[in-house]
Amino acid sequence: MDEPLPRLYTELAPWFHLLTAPSEYDEEAEVYRQILVEAADVPPGTLLELGSGGGNIASYFKHHFACTLTDVSGEMLAISAQLNPECEHVQGDMRSVRLGRQFDAVFVHDAVVYMRTEDDLRQAMTTAYVHCRPGGVAVFAPDFVRERFTPRTMHGGHDGDGRGLRYLEWDRDADPAGTSYVTEYAYLLREAGRPTRCEYDTHVCGLFGRGDWLRLFGEVGFRATVRVVDFEEEPVETVEVFVAIRPAV
Repeated sequence: MDEPLPRLYTELAPWFHLLTAPSEYDEEAEVYRQILVEAADVPPGTLLELGSGGGNIASYFKHHFACTLTDVSGEMLAISAQLNPECEHVQGDMRSVRLGRQFDAVFVHDAVVYMRTEDDLRQAMTTAYVHCRPGGVAVFAPDFVRERFTPRTMHGGHDGDGRGLRYLEWDRDADPAGTSYVTEYAYLLREAGRPTRCEYDTHVCGLFGRGDWLRLFGEVGFRATVRVVDFEEEPVETVEVFVAIRPAV
């Protein structure tokens, strides 16, 4: 990315799986796997994930697909490689990375929210398109579309070997007329034998309307539709997932 990455993906990356644990992603990964399989012309065998982060989704996908994982953060790729040694890992920005080969499926999870302008998002879609074989499928799963955004506060965290993390997350629309929102985190970090400390982190994220997403997919050559998915959390979380097919001809 052009701007510095959030601290969670650099100096605080070793704490990532205590903020969001792989065990929390079983339902989500299965829903996305089913969408990929149902949308493709034949069941996918190979998958490219753009913005794979710490590899939480990939820890489930790897049992069904041969996965290649890319992320702009080398620190996050190192964490993912520990969790998913079976997978290929390549450092690269989802807007510009080019691997010189195509895959049956491309998956872009919540890392797509760091595309803050239409040009950023178009470039990420183009990367997905050039890596998706004709007849293949790309699935994009942003946290929000503009129509569904509401400010929210969340908290959580986990304990690990001799340490623990708790966080407070605040999502707010700092510019209702613009194409971004802000997520602010306060992390409480505890390590054995050391005082608990608090760290602060700001993430500026892109926010686009449903129609903008669909228009941009069309501009790069995909045929895209929207799937509304309810995840069985408490409370139930409803998200909109974009399913994009690269035409076979």
